[in-house]
Amino acid sequence: MQKYLSVHNISKLFGNFQALKDVSFGVDESEFVCILGPSGCGKTTLLRVIAGLEEQSEGTINQNNKDISLLPPDERDFGIVFQSYALFPNLSVKLLELVGLSDHIDKFSAQLSGGEQQRVALARALAPSPGLLLLDEPLSALDAKVRQYLRLEIKNLQKKLGVTTIMVTHDQEEALTMADRIILMNKGIIEQEGSPYDLYSNPQTSFAANFIGTTNLLEANKISNNQVEIYGSILECKETINENSVTITIRPEDIKINPDSSEKNIFQGVIKELEFLGSNFRGLIEVDFKSQKTNLRCQFSSEYILKNSIEKNNSINISLQPEALKVIKK
Repeated sequence: MQKYLSVHNISKLFGNFQALKDVSFGVDESEFVCILGPSGCGKTTLLRVIAGLEEQSEGTINQNNKDISLLPPDERDFGIVFQSYALFPNLSVKLLELVGLSDHIDKFSAQLSGGEQQRVALARALAPSPGLLLLDEPLSALDAKVRQYLRLEIKNLQKKLGVTTIMVTHDQEEALTMADRIILMNKGIIEQEGSPYDLYSNPQTSFAANFIGTTNLLEANKISNNQVEIYGSILECKETINENSVTITIRPEDIKINPDSSEKNIFQGVIKELEFLGSNFRGLIEVDFKSQKTNLRCQFSSEYILKNSIEKNNSINISLQPEALKVIKK
């Protein structure tokens, strides 16, 4: 199936610095794609290349079966919203019904809150009915509650209009909650791409595991196709082990506390830290492997912790369940 937007082998040099290295991906019509990554990974440069605001050093871009690689921005079919609102202070707010601000039609931009100004910027970008909507960290300047509200509003509006959308963000929560698909970037390349669930549940590299969510990383040696050795202890894995030396990751919420004696990969530990976060507790457990102790991050429901009177410095048993152990590239 033909992609609405196709990015082929894009590279970008700034002097001797290579900001993008042979980047390729496609976007389906009406899809919401988030380009996610830390500062300096090349995500904003990539968005600017797609918009024609930066010229690529190599590669091509096709939109709706048209080669736009060398077209100037004003000849490309897109609307864009930047981190800064870029509203003219002498213009009254218009096109507001689309973003739920019709009550503010007589106000000037300076009289609006940050969240309201960003909604106006979004309405302005959508006014020409562009085929592609580009969002460059549109929520990063807003406070947490406003960001949470606008995440849902933008996602619902995008689905309602069916506009193909690419959003750049460094915020993993934004990407997980808004995107149909995430493109994770690191040092100018695509580290991994897939659905939010795929990237969270099946990270392929240590960077992906660490950047999306919180995780524990453990160096391991292969014992058999479904067994590894970690600090002298033998653990069973559901995944097949192909390499002699691997990295194992397990999410904090996948560590089971006080498991049944029939479960596998059971270890003794001591709770070193326990932080109350409302619906759950975040903790640090010193786990007693055979040859040494190591700390693992964990997360448990508040109801369970409080009901069982579990406190800091308590000794407990945990299970690193085989299906929760994921094998990733070093």
